[in-house]
Amino acid sequence: MVSICQSAEGDIVDQEVLDLPPELFSHLRAPSGQWASCIRLLSPFEGETLQRIDLTQNEAAFSVSTIVFHNQPDVTYLAVGTGVDVTVIPRQCRKGFIHLYKFSEDGTSLEFVHKTEVNDIPQVMIPFHNRLLVGVGSALRIYDMGKRKLLRKSEAKGFPRAIVSLHTQGNRIVVGDLQESVHFVTYLPMENRLIIFADDTTTRYTTATAIIDYDTVVGGDKFGNLFVNRLPSDVSDQVEDDPTGNRLVYERGYLHGSSHKLKNLTNYHVGDTVTAIEKATLVAGGRDIVLYTTLGGAVGILVPFVSRDDVEFFQTMELHMRNEAPPLCGRDHLAYRSSYIPVKNVIDGDLCEYFNALPLAKKQAIADELDRTPSEITKKLEDIRTLVAF
Repeated sequence: MVSICQSAEGDIVDQEVLDLPPELFSHLRAPSGQWASCIRLLSPFEGETLQRIDLTQNEAAFSVSTIVFHNQPDVTYLAVGTGVDVTVIPRQCRKGFIHLYKFSEDGTSLEFVHKTEVNDIPQVMIPFHNRLLVGVGSALRIYDMGKRKLLRKSEAKGFPRAIVSLHTQGNRIVVGDLQESVHFVTYLPMENRLIIFADDTTTRYTTATAIIDYDTVVGGDKFGNLFVNRLPSDVSDQVEDDPTGNRLVYERGYLHGSSHKLKNLTNYHVGDTVTAIEKATLVAGGRDIVLYTTLGGAVGILVPFVSRDDVEFFQTMELHMRNEAPPLCGRDHLAYRSSYIPVKNVIDGDLCEYFNALPLAKKQAIADELDRTPSEITKKLEDIRTLVAF
């Protein structure tokens, strides 16, 4: 016997489809504008669910962070950013909340403390100076602990679209905007102010960012581009030598943005949407690398060169590989890696690794141009890989 039911929108749904076990077939896709989220506390060793808190009233969770407030140094809290009645296109929501939970002493359960209403979706939040730094829509805010809700202590509103990533180092904050690349912000503790002092000149739909050093940031966008931007050293020194921030506040903006601009160091098209970027060390005693992942499931690394000889060697090798091993589709390799922005200061390691698959005659021809033997080139490629990755 097969029963048929009709939904509120008039769609005919087979009852047997509704009764399928969600553990095997997953849940049915909800209509547009309908959300379901939960907060799940897991045991990392057994993989068991210790506690599950379901969010109601069409509320969706978008960000989460642990925080230890300065007035309660012995208690760890969990902050969860949610939005109610969210629509992706056009991007809007009826209201947002920041839920605050307290971990138990053994860390196996959560206790609800309070929730704070905000005017937009809190898409990203991180701890900052024993306070909570939150990107609420296009506003950057610092919240502190209160008895009935979180207390807003500072705010900056000069961001173009929506904040999607945050990184901090000292009093400096690197903010990734949804459509306008990255911005550098400084926090003035004496004045309790957030000031935007530098931004990018190129429009980028940022999806992930990471800090390389105090003045350098690496990021990726939804069109598959990786980039590295650096704050000029003279601007960085000027910001550090101005504790009151008066010079930054009254400086004139440039190109419809901040008074200072970031310098672009590298550009590279990977061909897929970048979802995460981290600075990491994969080999004990090895150099720091930039690790990135893409929407299609690829994991890649960016390896820094430490000598000028290696740079010249691999630049020459990449040039010969473009001529000797053209793509099967007939496209130009350089044009592909420069699909949106001309490739800059990045060597295609995948193309160089293809050297081992070439016929012996082509290997010997490339080796003669480099004044090396084919075995020496293969050894060089292996050394670059094994010293930093695997």
